[in-house]
Amino acid sequence: MTAMVILNPYSARWTAQERWPQAEAALKAAGVSFELVISNAPGQIVELAVKAVRDGFSPIIAAGGDGTIGEVVNGMARAAKSEKDLLGPLGIIPLGTANDLVDNLGIPKDLKEATQVIAGGHSRQMDLGVVNGRYFANNAAIGLEPTVTAIQEELVWVKGILRYLLAALMAIFRGPKWDIELEWDDGKYSGPISLVTIGNCARTGGLFYMTPHANPFDGKLTFVYGYRKSRGEMLRTLPRTMKPGVGSYVEMDGIHEVHATRLRVHLMQPSPAHTDGELFTRAIQDLEYRIIPRKLKLLMPE
Repeated sequence: MTAMVILNPYSARWTAQERWPQAEAALKAAGVSFELVISNAPGQIVELAVKAVRDGFSPIIAAGGDGTIGEVVNGMARAAKSEKDLLGPLGIIPLGTANDLVDNLGIPKDLKEATQVIAGGHSRQMDLGVVNGRYFANNAAIGLEPTVTAIQEELVWVKGILRYLLAALMAIFRGPKWDIELEWDDGKYSGPISLVTIGNCARTGGLFYMTPHANPFDGKLTFVYGYRKSRGEMLRTLPRTMKPGVGSYVEMDGIHEVHATRLRVHLMQPSPAHTDGELFTRAIQDLEYRIIPRKLKLLMPE
């Protein structure tokens, strides 16, 4: 069958568009038959993915970063006849800044190797998260993390992973705090929080292992919630968010990592929220997160 490549030229601050000729050559060398559509407006990727699925293209290939993958997944879900339908197959050409999902899953970032994975056709069914009807493949968050996302969008003069780190420092110095009610499968919490981060995978932002024990094949959401009283405490926590194993910030007092199938959130003060690194609102108070096991057929290395 013919694949449909959905290219987000804006990924990695327009470098995706510059790298597309390399990706195109790699796809052709790998023997992948494909057509190309290019997004030219915010939100258009979802619609392009809907059309690609309904027109019978397979696989659908997301060419961009984590946000692009998330939008393509949402388009595929919208095109499905019911929530029970398996989505995919989905291939990935990593052209983003952080490329968290491909790193989390061991998909190569080298374009020739990534296109060989697509040509190989080997797939695995991974879980997807959903919040208020919006799907996510890698992670989602409220509180501090989407505040960082909002700040880094404004840092147009900084490139690469450094932008995420600088935005994190700026967010910490603003000292945001929310009062919250959380309820999950077998637990609840009510009180102040600095962050609530929900992971299908471990790493986000290229540097931060916000849900270090998340597994996208275990049928669970992994979420972390915690509160830091001062900027100093938050600064001391930051380096430990970059540790995936022993010494992770989830081992610190006041930080809790939970595995569950659902999470209900009510915030007393509105917070921004994101999925897969893209803000979907700058002010929300009520959210429902859940996991859909084995939902996405993803092209991966054997």
